[in-house]
Amino acid sequence: MPGGVAAAAAGAGYSGSVKLKYVKLGYQYLVNHFLTLLLVPYLVNHFLTLLLVPVMAATALELARMGPGELLSLWRSLQLDLVHILCSAFLVVFVGTVYFMSRPRPVYLVDYSCYKPPPSCRVPFATFMEHTRLITDDEKSVRFQTRILERSGLGEETCLPPANHYIPPNPSMEASRAEAQLVIFSAIDDLVRRTGLKPKDIDILVVNCSLFSPTPSLSAMIINKYKLRSNIRSFNLSGMGCSAGLISLDLARDMLQVHPNSNALVVSTEIITPNFYWGTRRDMMLPNCLFRMGAAAILLSNRRREARRAKYRLMHVVRTHKGADDRAYRCVYEEEDEQGHSGISLSKELMAIAGDALKSNITTIGPLVLPMSEQLLFFFRLVGRKLINKKWKPYIPDFKLAFEHFCIHAGGRAVIDELQKNLDLSAQHVEASRMTLHRFGNTSSSSLWYELAYIEAKGRMRRGDRVWQIGFGSGFKCNSAVWKCLRTVKAPTGGPWDDCIHRYPVDIPEVVKL
Repeated sequence: MPGGVAAAAAGAGYSGSVKLKYVKLGYQYLVNHFLTLLLVPYLVNHFLTLLLVPVMAATALELARMGPGELLSLWRSLQLDLVHILCSAFLVVFVGTVYFMSRPRPVYLVDYSCYKPPPSCRVPFATFMEHTRLITDDEKSVRFQTRILERSGLGEETCLPPANHYIPPNPSMEASRAEAQLVIFSAIDDLVRRTGLKPKDIDILVVNCSLFSPTPSLSAMIINKYKLRSNIRSFNLSGMGCSAGLISLDLARDMLQVHPNSNALVVSTEIITPNFYWGTRRDMMLPNCLFRMGAAAILLSNRRREARRAKYRLMHVVRTHKGADDRAYRCVYEEEDEQGHSGISLSKELMAIAGDALKSNITTIGPLVLPMSEQLLFFFRLVGRKLINKKWKPYIPDFKLAFEHFCIHAGGRAVIDELQKNLDLSAQHVEASRMTLHRFGNTSSSSLWYELAYIEAKGRMRRGDRVWQIGFGSGFKCNSAVWKCLRTVKAPTGGPWDDCIHRYPVDIPEVVKL
């Protein structure tokens, strides 16, 4: 959950050294995709099969009308070699088999839905600080949380679950389950309404929630609620931080590659109720200030007929995991403080670790998405630094040439600021991230979908546009997903922004005095 909170200044590390192994990994991905695309025009496909069947039938019918003498004469005139015929037939069958077994199935995003909290759950700054003063008598903690809120980039309409409105909060198992049912079922119900999805049509279910992992699992809770099939392939991911939404996508994509004609339901959320921190350690107070309730439900499919109504096609998922490094593993760590209060501690080294993870991720994804001109400039500068002069500054590719839209995890203002600076993005490129943080707060893994919904609600999504989703998570992880828009999305979309999109974008001051 809190991996995205303190990924502040994550982009800063990209201007440092670039490791050649990540460039190599990116080009390996590129070669795999290139070979697949190269073989497509020359191999047998379904269209050719349907075209050749009537021709072969007509030829067989004509041969059946000929007498034995005529067939023998035809055979001799063609001078056919039986061995050549068998070899040619074997080659055609072999090439066709390799093609059909190796080509990836397209994965379509049919539609998605984001949970919109009711007005009764809103927590204005004044309410939050009043509750904080009533809960704790430590004035230093109150002043620290005030400073965090003033600089957070959050607005006055963010929401906390009902249990957190009690004084003191009520982080019970019952209240936690109630929040999970509220946000998850509401998002799925809306998705069902938008797509006409029936429970029997769901073949794969993937749920991610980092810090709330009850028994039975959240995926079992969904199966019970919607009476899903007994042979459904269900997965429940926990402990994977704010980037877990993209990990769920990757898992669903892999499942759709091996299970044809299937639908996958992905649910991303974070349950806030059980994760309130009662202590006074500053490195464990940030989640209280920044995290808010939210959830997203996404319908993926590999069915060809869904391409007609799908919004997007999934092009790439690139995952970077730094967990082999002890510092990265412990930089976002759930533990108890000196008084026994459980919470998430954030290491002082987190910024450097996040920057290294980001650098590795975008170095790997570059060869997959950047135009050749940018790749050559990047590669020659990289080789020059290795062989000629190490003091040369690395060339930072212009990712604006590869994407029309950017969805940067709304983990905090500093995350967005640093990525905007280091990727040289315009204010409009990061507008969706800033406005999502202002309106909904940090909703953890689901924040990327609120950002995508913002772009759609503004009427900016056009057919052919490319979208880059990027998120950070504990472990430490940096993950990216690339989408291509299949049809122009017209506003209004019926999403979480419909009642307030006319007020956005808003000006967000550096400091809001409370």
